[in-house]
Amino acid sequence: MLALTLKAFWFTTTVKVVVVLALIPAGALIFGYVFLLKVMSHMQSRLGPMEAGPHGSLQLVADGIKFIQKEDIIPTRADKRVFALAPLVVILATFLLYVVVPVGPRLVVEDLDVGIFFALGVSAVSVIGVLMAGWASANKYSLLGALRAAGQLIAYELPLVLGVIGVVVLAGTMSLQGIVKAQAAWDWFGWAGVTLGGHEFHLGVPFIFPQFVGFVLFLVASQAELTQTPFDMPVAESELVAGYMTEYSGFRFLFFFMGEFGTAFALSAIAATLFLGGWYVPGVHGTAADWIGPPVVFAKIMLVAFFIFWFRFTFPRFREDQLQSLAWKYLIPLSLVNILVTGALKVVL
Repeated sequence: MLALTLKAFWFTTTVKVVVVLALIPAGALIFGYVFLLKVMSHMQSRLGPMEAGPHGSLQLVADGIKFIQKEDIIPTRADKRVFALAPLVVILATFLLYVVVPVGPRLVVEDLDVGIFFALGVSAVSVIGVLMAGWASANKYSLLGALRAAGQLIAYELPLVLGVIGVVVLAGTMSLQGIVKAQAAWDWFGWAGVTLGGHEFHLGVPFIFPQFVGFVLFLVASQAELTQTPFDMPVAESELVAGYMTEYSGFRFLFFFMGEFGTAFALSAIAATLFLGGWYVPGVHGTAADWIGPPVVFAKIMLVAFFIFWFRFTFPRFREDQLQSLAWKYLIPLSLVNILVTGALKVVL
């Protein structure tokens, strides 16, 4: 009996690990192709890559194969061990984000009671990898880029966390699965749903309505966490070449690329879960929700990602002082006001 239990445990764990490992490159490919290559191209009235595969759909696969074939160069004066480990730390933080994101009533790797706390905590681990990369490269550009990244990520981690607190207050739980269920069961002033054909459909209320300010704070802070334009000071090519990634080549540079776009996919999934109701569809429960949930979550992820990348393709890069002022003078005070208002509304409603 014990052997069967252990066998089932390891089989389930292996399946979960394989699924999460597959999601990182899949998310990076989807976001890279759809937004980086095509959406940005159409915004600039051009086609983008068109030669590799139908409509250029295999361009990123070709780029990935190119990176894998390239020589793995480590600078002579670099701290070789730390230099080699830095990309792994960054992609490990990305890997851990997917552990708590639910895409159905039973489709979640681990439904932690402190799921959102875990997700926000591990997202900050990437700062360590960035500092490792900058310091170990023995390059002034890399070190300056890493220090900029650390200062930026520390500043914008605060509005990211504070923007989520309003959702946690309304839901009464830090479990991402619990937050989805709270949105499904939410009602305004006693009005919960409608009755059709003798069946009651609980419509629920996505938290983007009572927490629109929190949603905006989360999107802006996520943009800064990803070090994407206009928050790309750590990798400003006109000043720092490629910042903390300057000395990286081959598959190690590919890991940084996958980490950036894989994290964008994960943060979009977390935003879709916190503010857009996640996998919930009114009137759909049980096994049907497990089947419908993944495409519903994917559609919401793409919607959130569109706003993130639209922001990226529209605004110019901030100066360092503007970047820090936005976080400390505006976003953090606004997030604190949002928490106070949310607490008052929670008591009233």
